Amino acid sequence: MSRQAPLAALLSLRIDLPGGRIGPGKINLLEAIEREGSISAAGRALGMSYKRAWDLVDALNKQLREPAVAASPGGPRGGGATLTDAGRKLVADYREIERAAQRAAAPRLAALMRRTRA
Repeated sequence: MSRQAPLAALLSLRIDLPGGRIGPGKINLLEAIEREGSISAAGRALGMSYKRAWDLVDALNKQLREPAVAASPGGPRGGGATLTDAGRKLVADYREIERAAQRAAAPRLAALMRRTRA
């Protein structure tokens, strides 16, 4: 699959907090868990190994005062995972910060685009 250049410049946001980083990868994973209903399915949907997905969830759960993801173990009936209220609030806050940063940076991003070959 070839990657095409974006039609507009996009801002990628990473937030460095005292306990660790929160960026697009972790937020995309949380959104996939909400959509898919499990950590393993979310990892597969994002092309990520289960171990990588689990490690990211574990890091987030340890970083926050309240866990972002509640997981139930697998087995014959299968497990699953859901976002907690803290997880949903984290995603909402991140996406709002992202939108605000994109709006604030829009004039400069447009200027950068005018100087590219796109």
